[in-house]
Amino acid sequence: MFGEGPEYGSRVYIPPLLDSERSDDPDASDIVPEESSYIPVWLRESSKSFRWGWVPLPIRKAARATANWVQGPDPPHDLLLKPLFPRLQELPVRYLERFFPKRKHKIALLSLLYFLWFLPWTTILLHSRSAGYIEGFGRPQTLSCSTSLWEYGNECGLNGNDCRPFTAATLPFRCPANCKHAKLLEPHMVGNQTYSYQGLVVGGPQDGSAPVYRADSFVCQAAIHAGVITNAIGGCGVLQLEGATHSFPASKQNGIKSVGFPSTFPKSFSFISLGSSQETCPNDPRWPLLGITIAALAVLWIFCTSPPVLFASAFFMLFCQVGLVSDPPSIPQFADLVSSLLARLLPASFVAFVLYRYCARPLLHPLSEPVYQVTKTFLYLPPAFFGALNNYTFARLIPLERLTPHDIQRQPGAKAALAMVIPTVICIILSQAWQIRQGGLMPRYLKIYCTMGLILLILLPLPGLRLRIHHYILAILLMPGTALPTRPSLVYQGLLLGLFINGVARWGFASIIETPAALGEQAPGPGGAHGWWGGTSPNITDWSVNITLPDAGREVYHGNGNITFTLWERQRMADLGVDGISVLVNDVERWRGYLDEDEEGEFTWHRHGHSGLELQHRPSIQGDVQDDDKPEDVFFRFAFLKGAEAGKYGGAGVWLEDGQWISPAPPTR
Repeated sequence: MFGEGPEYGSRVYIPPLLDSERSDDPDASDIVPEESSYIPVWLRESSKSFRWGWVPLPIRKAARATANWVQGPDPPHDLLLKPLFPRLQELPVRYLERFFPKRKHKIALLSLLYFLWFLPWTTILLHSRSAGYIEGFGRPQTLSCSTSLWEYGNECGLNGNDCRPFTAATLPFRCPANCKHAKLLEPHMVGNQTYSYQGLVVGGPQDGSAPVYRADSFVCQAAIHAGVITNAIGGCGVLQLEGATHSFPASKQNGIKSVGFPSTFPKSFSFISLGSSQETCPNDPRWPLLGITIAALAVLWIFCTSPPVLFASAFFMLFCQVGLVSDPPSIPQFADLVSSLLARLLPASFVAFVLYRYCARPLLHPLSEPVYQVTKTFLYLPPAFFGALNNYTFARLIPLERLTPHDIQRQPGAKAALAMVIPTVICIILSQAWQIRQGGLMPRYLKIYCTMGLILLILLPLPGLRLRIHHYILAILLMPGTALPTRPSLVYQGLLLGLFINGVARWGFASIIETPAALGEQAPGPGGAHGWWGGTSPNITDWSVNITLPDAGREVYHGNGNITFTLWERQRMADLGVDGISVLVNDVERWRGYLDEDEEGEFTWHRHGHSGLELQHRPSIQGDVQDDDKPEDVFFRFAFLKGAEAGKYGGAGVWLEDGQWISPAPPTR
């Protein structure tokens, strides 16, 4: 049959396969005799699998090679790490077994360790929160690093009435440590300047006088700026409300740079100078309490071999350390802080159980022999603390607050940080993937991560929502890849556990998908994209502004007068589904207008020096004020209203002191 006929001499002879060259493909057919010395390639391939015969031969070969590579070596390699100095590492457990051989003894020792951690830890924490007294002012109120006396936008209500009092009041306060590094996570406008990803202190000393700060400043940062407290240990002080102040100069003191504001703001504050004997204020306890937690966990991990005890203890102690002391939420009242911690701890415990069951136990159980005690202690715990103290570690090293395209474009240094982080993460993932393949586990991990990827792909195009990967979610996604008893896995899993704890204890279980409003994205374009109506703002042009100034011959300041805005854009407002406009004057809401109540949609501001910018009990807009002070720059900002909710305020238009008008930048759509 084969080799006969006139074309026989032109055929290529194919030698028989050696034993080492024979295919291990289980789909290979047995009908072809192995002793055949001359079988064409097309016949050998076609006989292997009739099911996949329609697939081109090169693709089938590549698929078989890939499948064989994914399966890994046969037999799989043993991934268990080899301990260094095993006799030395097992000494702590040997001595424990010698003096406390029974199980009940070990349970008693574990309970004693928990008690010796809990008693001093809670005692110091409660003392720092409840103790403290300032003579003449009483017990100080605990503030968070981002506490201010004024809400952003229009949250203080018309004329700021929801943020009273403006003057004639004092507040004794206590600030935690490390407030110097508190940052604005959203753009914050002061006049016509926008600030983000930095602290917020507006004002400072002027002409040798005591420093005065605008009420929306972070109080604790202002106290550091004024030298009342220090960043390292925090401290106590007393602020005094000063009412309206007409200028806030920028300055740099004590490592904090304040920003300026050249106009009037109705609420400001200064700090009262206190004598050394007048105040009793405990220092911030975060570093002593951190030392207690480190000591307790180090002792436990050196002497205990039980994986569930080690993991659960590290999780619970670190969660309390982060959520109450090292990086707590911005909740001033201690009772509310404890309530918030417990509300987050319960669901976090269920997640931690799943992480232990499928990630930590495969890692720690093979290392439960005493010869691994020191190795797993020093490779797991330090990275766990490094990740849990994210506000001191990654937040300082990597200037990237949120992993969203909008924030990456906006935050300074974010792109450079990503250029560093992404290659590092890819190298780590590839190294772990190689170890997974060597252990013969690649097919199972491909199923896990393909499922995760499919879920993310489903969430990505959901209408009206944006996918956002928080760092606690990133830790959950990556931790399965560390379930290998290797040294790198110990380091990576400890780090990811710390990041998970920090993310949940500090920020809670933030959603993996968020609305455009929560992310501050722009409104939908003409094509009808799913955006937020409040992401855009009214379009204020020169045509919508009318200014009336006094005659040049009158004995009044020329810059004083009236400015009128024609605000309604009926077609655009109908397309956006909004029903009104809010106006900020010098960052204070002074007017709200609604389409169904105001046909003309005109807003008029009368400038008579400082009048109207510092009013306490009178209407804010008057036309018959007799006082005629020197005019100052006035800043106007506008936002759409939908019911009582205001969108984002646009850029500031400036009415200069000489009467000229500078229009704000047009909205993005």
